[in-house]
Amino acid sequence: MVIRMAIIVRLDRMMADRKISLNKLAERVGMTNVNLSNLKTGKMKGIRFETLNSICKVLNCQPGDILEYSEDE
Repeated sequence: MVIRMAIIVRLDRMMADRKISLNKLAERVGMTNVNLSNLKTGKMKGIRFETLNSICKVLNCQPGDILEYSEDE
């Protein structure tokens, strides 16, 4: 049985809007490039509020700008 995740990560869209690279965001947030890339591509199963807070602070956005809920069909 395959479980489809209903949360979609839109970090790539916010990064493009803010014109910030993965490397620069990772540096400012204090994450490794690999972990941030895994978050951006939806390969992570969770995120700490502390990390989400740092990302939102650097990108000057709300958590809802990065995370989106899509109801299962």
